[in-house]
Amino acid sequence: MDSTWDSLASSNSMKMEEKLCAVLLPIVLIVDALVHVFACCFDRGDSTGRKKPRYGFKDFVRLSQETEFTVNELEALNVLFRKLSRSIVDDDLIHKEELQLALFKSNFGENLFLDRVFDLFDQKRNGVIDFEEFVRSLNVFHPLTPLEVKLEFSFKLYDLRQTGFIEREEVKQMVVAILRESNLDVSDEMLQNITDRAFLEVDSDGDGKINKKDWKDFVTLNPSLLTHMTLPYLRNVTAAFPSFVFNTEVEDTES
Repeated sequence: MDSTWDSLASSNSMKMEEKLCAVLLPIVLIVDALVHVFACCFDRGDSTGRKKPRYGFKDFVRLSQETEFTVNELEALNVLFRKLSRSIVDDDLIHKEELQLALFKSNFGENLFLDRVFDLFDQKRNGVIDFEEFVRSLNVFHPLTPLEVKLEFSFKLYDLRQTGFIEREEVKQMVVAILRESNLDVSDEMLQNITDRAFLEVDSDGDGKINKKDWKDFVTLNPSLLTHMTLPYLRNVTAAFPSFVFNTEVEDTES
């Protein structure tokens, strides 16, 4: 990530789609890290106790029909989810502090990219992430998920204020955040130049904000933008993390 933004900070030669893709990357890396944190917790053994889980076989079958995950993978993910969701508050719900603790070993401090991941996973807007929200959000990054779904999710990543439009200040805020994460400093003039170019290339109707049609047209012309919206190992979770197989309690059922 640092090398990408070294290039950005030292040159204006990067294509705009490469710059926008660089802004998406840290968010996807957080999702990636989240899955691996789950796997590491699983490898260390299940400490979820004997509390009855909220989800049973019928729930996993239903979710397997509505996502790209198999019943076996969903049951395994649920065990992992339960462990993380009890790290601070034992309620089978992921609070933002628990996500921070899992990823950064501290439940203090602010991180725009973690905030975006949490806000988008929290589909009910109630300040916590339940298992179904987690699965449905993770499903966006599955290799078999339609591009239209990935496109919609990527648009929401930039739409910080949830207005249905991507505004100049939102793009600038994302750029500033990733530069800060990379310990890089650029001039206000360069920041403004990046923002202006984004709108020049993406805002096709010139109304000063990027709507969903603008975004779809731009991504269609620059499909590399969605490259990082896929985590290949989600196609076969049990193969990527063999410990899942030994800890799940149900027979696998294809979705």
